[in-house]
Amino acid sequence: MKPMPEDWDRAVAVVAHPDDLEYGVAAAVARWTGQGKKIDYLLVTKGEAGIAGLHPDQTGPLRVQEQTRSARLVGVDTVSFLEHPDGLVEYGVPLRRDLAAALRRARPDVVITTSFDLTWGEHGPVNHADHRAVGLAVLDACRDAANEWIFPDAGPPWTGIKDAYVAAVDDPNYFADVTGTIEAGIASLREHRAYLEGLGGDFDADGFLRDMAGYVGMGAGCDYAVGFRRYPMD
Repeated sequence: MKPMPEDWDRAVAVVAHPDDLEYGVAAAVARWTGQGKKIDYLLVTKGEAGIAGLHPDQTGPLRVQEQTRSARLVGVDTVSFLEHPDGLVEYGVPLRRDLAAALRRARPDVVITTSFDLTWGEHGPVNHADHRAVGLAVLDACRDAANEWIFPDAGPPWTGIKDAYVAAVDDPNYFADVTGTIEAGIASLREHRAYLEGLGGDFDADGFLRDMAGYVGMGAGCDYAVGFRRYPMD
C-alpha cells in the first residue's frame, strides 16, 4: 500500500446507509477535514429498515439525526439523503442519474465509497445488496457526471473527479494514516446509538475500530490506518 494522495480539496463520500462510513472511513475523514478539506456525505437511503422491532417511520428520522451528529464530529457539515428505499436499492439508470446529479452539484475532486464485493472477505458473509448496488453505481456515476450527453437534465457536466477510492476491500492499494484521528472515528461510530443497540449484544466500538485500523496499520507502517482501493477517473 501507498499513502493516499492528499493533493485535493473537495470530496464526496457516498454510501447506502447511515453508519456505513463510521466503520473506519470517518477516521480518515477527520484527518482530511483537519487539513482544511471540504467533504460532503451522501446517503442513498435513510436506513429506515435497519432496526428490528422499530417501524421504518420512526427509524428513518432517528437514523438521519444520528448520521448528522456523527458527521459533525469529524468535520462534515453537509449530509444529504437521496431517499431510495432501504434494503431495496437497485443498481440501474435511476440510481446512476441521482448520483451523477449529486456529484455535478458538489463538484468533488475525489469520491469515496465502500466495498461492492459479493462477500466481506474471501470466506466472509454476503455483503448487503444495497452496498453492492451503491458501490458499483458510484463508480459509474463518476464517469456519467463527466459526460455532457448522459443525463443532460441533471445539471452541467463535472469533469473534475480525479479518483474514486473504495474502502473496506480485501486488496487495498492505498491507505490513510488515522493514528491521530482514531478517537474522532470512534466517537463518530458511537453516535449511532439506536442502531448499535438494535443489533443486540455488547458492541465495542473502540475495540472494533482499533482492531481493524490496527491491522491495516501493520501493513501501512503506522499505528492505525484505513485501506482503500483506488480507481482512476481522469
